[in-house]
Amino acid sequence: MTKWFNVGKIVNTQGVKGEVRVISRTDFPEERYKVGNILYIWQEKVAEPLAVKVTSHRQHKSFDLLTFEGYNNINEVEQLKGSLLKVPEEQLGELPEGEYYYHEIIGCTVVTEDGETIGTIKEILSPGANDVWVIKQPKGQDVLIPYIEEVVLQVNIDEKLVTIQVMEGLL
Repeated sequence: MTKWFNVGKIVNTQGVKGEVRVISRTDFPEERYKVGNILYIWQEKVAEPLAVKVTSHRQHKSFDLLTFEGYNNINEVEQLKGSLLKVPEEQLGELPEGEYYYHEIIGCTVVTEDGETIGTIKEILSPGANDVWVIKQPKGQDVLIPYIEEVVLQVNIDEKLVTIQVMEGLL
């Protein structure tokens, strides 16, 4: 069975020439929305996804604007509002060493180098130069850790385990 990954949501139309406004849910919009790429539109109450080929991509404010082959005016894309854009797992591709997909990191247990469990990664924020991982502790407030070499010592995707070095003021 194919595993699907959400890469965006069509939230509106843009102009009258068939462009759609997308809130991106991918770490790699330039790669995902590249002209010629195939995306799959999952509409509510439609059993099978609709495969579309990207014919243009540009960024506008906080949105990615896309057009698809064969969709040339607003009337043809109006019914796509609210749909999710997904790709099958095979399209994800290999990442360079030390880079991970969000779905691989979220849900990992975080432990200190001494073996003490901090909690589980529930969210990833991308505020600037590096990602920040939000860790839900069993008790108490969430902990934010920067994804930098000085803090994150080891990531084991297979065991869903992240080992960190606790720097002063981190916890």
